[in-house]
Amino acid sequence: MYLLDAFVYLGIVAAGISGALTGIKKEMDLFGVICLCVATSVGGGIIRDLMVGSVPPIAFIKPSYFFASLGAGILTWVFYERINRLGPIILISDAIGLGVFTAVGSNTALMLFDHEPFLVVSMGLITGIGGGVLRDLFAKEIPYVFRKEIYAIASIIGAVSLILTYDYVPQVVSLYICFGVTFVLRMVSVFMNLNFPVLSSEKGKDKTMG
Repeated sequence: MYLLDAFVYLGIVAAGISGALTGIKKEMDLFGVICLCVATSVGGGIIRDLMVGSVPPIAFIKPSYFFASLGAGILTWVFYERINRLGPIILISDAIGLGVFTAVGSNTALMLFDHEPFLVVSMGLITGIGGGVLRDLFAKEIPYVFRKEIYAIASIIGAVSLILTYDYVPQVVSLYICFGVTFVLRMVSVFMNLNFPVLSSEKGKDKTMG
């Protein structure tokens, strides 16, 4: 249980850093940065809980989630210059959050609906990408999941890996497998520049004009 809790807090902190860095780059004030940080950390979990009927969402029952996110946001604000020198920290933090939340969301759904694999994958996906979608929308960006980036697919494959291993290995191990698959797929796609094809509107215009 302690390992599972640590897993959740890892995702909250990583997602919080991602949200805070985005807010700082958008030149938001401290309140705006904190709001973006918290939305990124717990947004996906809140959406998941509302959809499966778990009311109130666990993010409101356990204020420690909020304070963990708050701490991550404030530390990111204070040490922004140092963190920003570390390179693509937003992408790495976002990938960690995606992996952790996909695993936790899939596991939560699997415990409630163990014979509904489509629902389990859907809840894992929503938990994984929900906070990032909220972050990007609040920051007036097109969310990663709607761009050419391999983002949602990594979450879906990760959730499927949890379902396939859940009955054969300890619960925590299946969570780590799900996290690892999701995280690795996301990072490989980033560093190898693997993307889905994008249809250019300019090409479409050329064809219609020709």
